[in-house]
Amino acid sequence: QVQLVESGGGLVQPGGSLRLSCAASGFTFSGYGMKWYRQAPDRERELVAVITAAGDLTNYKDSVKGRFAISRDNAKNTLYLQMNSLRPEDTAVYYCNPVGLNYWGQGTQVTVSL
Repeated sequence: QVQLVESGGGLVQPGGSLRLSCAASGFTFSGYGMKWYRQAPDRERELVAVITAAGDLTNYKDSVKGRFAISRDNAKNTLYLQMNSLRPEDTAVYYCNPVGLNYWGQGTQVTVSL
């Protein structure tokens, strides 16, 4: 069965950095584009970043461009999100998702606060 396990979240001060990971199993990871979403309290889930199956193309939500970087290691079946210059408005639960598949992990909480 498909499993997605997000990790790497935590509490960080504004301006800080975190690196999220998503360990994937149960499907051919290298055959799917991957997305990072986030959901803040009382808000809809929103798309943050997307990467192609080969990792050669990426795209980002405007508010994270230049601060976040999505990447993947197909040999390790793992997706990453490097988050720099974090802001309080980045506070949310972050989820990874294979493009076209309705599978979700438990998410990882990111809190940006003094």
